[in-house]
Amino acid sequence: MLTISVHGISLHANVGLYEEEKITGNDFEIDVDVNVAAIHSDNFPFIDYSIINELVCEAFRQPGEVLEQFVKTIHGSVKEKFAEAATVKVVVRKLHPPMDGKIKYAQVAFEG
Repeated sequence: MLTISVHGISLHANVGLYEEEKITGNDFEIDVDVNVAAIHSDNFPFIDYSIINELVCEAFRQPGEVLEQFVKTIHGSVKEKFAEAATVKVVVRKLHPPMDGKIKYAQVAFEG
């Protein structure tokens, strides 16, 4: 199995559950892992990680409220674009969510 990873995609987006988040926005960090079968040969599968980054950025240009929605959108887009993927793992973190206390991040992950 060959794993192509793009980790630490950082962006700011005006999305969130609360009205203030839709105005001021939040900072997010996204990790994507794409696993493809690799036969022992000179021709490994090619997954263009710049396209993965584009799919993540496009997902956050759309309106949304919860992390689960973005995980599902990104996962579906990556699986659609790279049909040869055996599994795709997407992790979305909201950095310093607006809650009481000092919280580094809230995170949702999906692999399938």
